[in-house]
Amino acid sequence: MGNPFDHKQPLQPLQGGMLWLAALVLAAANFVAVLDMTIANVSVPSIAGGLGATTSQGTWVITSYAVAEAITVPLTGWLANRFGAVRVFTISMGAFGLFSALCGLADSLGLLVLARIFQGLAGGPLMPLSQTLLLRIFPAEKAGAAIGLWSMTTLIAPVLGPILGGYLCDNYSWPWIFWINLPIAVACAWAAWRLLKRYEEPLQRNPFDLTGLVLLIVWVGALQLVLDEGKNLDWFASIEIITLSIVAVIGFAAFMIWELHEDHPVVDLRVFRHRGFSVSVLTISLAFAAFFGANVLTPQWLQGYMGYTPTEAGHTTAWTGVLAILVAPMAAGMSMKMDARKLVFFGVMWLGAITAWRTIATTDMTYWDIALPLLLLGVGLPFFFVPLSGLALSSVEPKETASAAGLMNFLRTLSGAFATSLITTMWDDKTTQNHAELVAISDPGGVTHAQMINQGMSPDMANQMLDRLITSQSVMLATNQIMAIVAAAFVIAAMAIWLAPKPTRSIDPAASGGH
Repeated sequence: MGNPFDHKQPLQPLQGGMLWLAALVLAAANFVAVLDMTIANVSVPSIAGGLGATTSQGTWVITSYAVAEAITVPLTGWLANRFGAVRVFTISMGAFGLFSALCGLADSLGLLVLARIFQGLAGGPLMPLSQTLLLRIFPAEKAGAAIGLWSMTTLIAPVLGPILGGYLCDNYSWPWIFWINLPIAVACAWAAWRLLKRYEEPLQRNPFDLTGLVLLIVWVGALQLVLDEGKNLDWFASIEIITLSIVAVIGFAAFMIWELHEDHPVVDLRVFRHRGFSVSVLTISLAFAAFFGANVLTPQWLQGYMGYTPTEAGHTTAWTGVLAILVAPMAAGMSMKMDARKLVFFGVMWLGAITAWRTIATTDMTYWDIALPLLLLGVGLPFFFVPLSGLALSSVEPKETASAAGLMNFLRTLSGAFATSLITTMWDDKTTQNHAELVAISDPGGVTHAQMINQGMSPDMANQMLDRLITSQSVMLATNQIMAIVAAAFVIAAMAIWLAPKPTRSIDPAASGGH
């Protein structure tokens, strides 16, 4: 035993087509939960305009979902033990669909934010439980393929979110970004209960850790607000951000102390005693932060400075998923036979190398100059994500799988939010710094300015033209500088995986026969 992949099979386990149908249901649930983290990003102006709010107020549509989801993801282990993983998954899926429908029906920003909070609370458990249940229903020799399917939905959904959101807002109306969840949620909830209820395990009637939950809500909520609002409020120049940061730090310290000494904690931090799990989570957090940060920056750069429409930018960034989907089965197969650390090292170093290639971008790049590195980036993603998820969950005891999956997803989500705030702030700062330096060295004798005036431009027009050129180059330099930082983060993440012990409980194809 000792291996989360080696479960005692219940009577009449799912086989063949039914097994893969259950896998698709679980993957689809994870997909919509992750998709809704980014689908509203490009839709905020449309939503704000439709509800008579400012764009700044409209960002609460994103923040409210992120905070609520971040709170329930690490609670998943306790919920699964207390009420049953299949039952919690099914109810969460149904509730996600219900609150998605209410989001689309909201006629004021307040109601929309309230519905988004409940949608996030329902969506949080879907990510770790879809992973946990996949491992529970699949025989050992196919567990790698199951993780591969789940991993691809996690990586591709954030890329497709802005594309789908932009398309629905442009061609229909903003409520449709929420309404499309309803048929998927209803179908998944019904199918999951019919297919998976036989896999429900005995419940553990542990007492509820109310203090731990309150502390979790306080520090996660404060930290998420700091990350989301910091840039708008000029970070620590704002009393509000300083206050929220202090609340987050004190809340986090109190939460850690309480949970480590509580007999029945709401979040089981003891899973970090497994070095393989801790190192896997560190690696996945660093690498996902780098990937997600670059993923957020690319469409902003394309739309803001390269003349791409939202749809064109979405189609360009979507190339990342093409090779990722094709390579995933190979990565899953290799993860069953090889040392997972070697595969992760290769995958993350590949991501670093391709990102380093992106540091020599220029403003006169063609479409394929931009799209080709994004296409090749997809080769490394399955080798990073598939074996790393397997390594993390095979490092803990079977009964800890739900808690471990919840914590891993929570820290991955939090690292993505942190990277988004950090990278967009650094991008703006470096653009300003580059602009100041370029102004000092551009057209020192005023020759170009004089030539523009001689060609019939007014002095103001000539100044504006020069400033646009300088700004364009400043942004391009800043983008390249950020890509260099992201590439370095990938290299550090690749090195970190070697801190994990050599896996002793790999997925053994022969093991399934005895279980």
